[in-house]
Amino acid sequence: MREQLTKSDVKKIEEEIEYRKLVVRKEAIEAVKEARAHGDLSENFEYHAAKKDKNKNESRIRYLERMLRTAQIVSDASKEDEVGINNTVTVYFEEDEEEQVFRLVTSIRGNSMKNLISTESPIGKAILGHKAGDRVEIKVNEEYSYFVVIRQIENTVEDENDTIRAY
Repeated sequence: MREQLTKSDVKKIEEEIEYRKLVVRKEAIEAVKEARAHGDLSENFEYHAAKKDKNKNESRIRYLERMLRTAQIVSDASKEDEVGINNTVTVYFEEDEEEQVFRLVTSIRGNSMKNLISTESPIGKAILGHKAGDRVEIKVNEEYSYFVVIRQIENTVEDENDTIRAY
């Protein structure tokens, strides 16, 4: 499946690739050279660790470049009164009688520990495009579902430091 990325996601990935190529790659090559200078490579732990780090960085670069080549670019624009990508949403869970605030993001940025919910998750798919006040059924699987009420929708802006704030 192709990853869905916003223009902001693409920019962050391009920045990571550039950093890895210009900074991390240079440091990794130097670490390998330094470890190689220590002599016998067959029992040189520093050399093997440095090679492993260098290869891990190159692998990450290839992964990110492939992701950009195959990605589907999606808009994070939404109607002001509808849930869309990068909106901060307050949801009332009827079953638990609790509210939760989270931000709807693309799948590569999803992180439930930081309340970043993917548009590919059951709740993300279900609430996308709905309005404040809507009661929405979240189908987890064929046997289980639950209902939520969308209480509030806020547009979210990211600053240069990648911190998130609502306005």
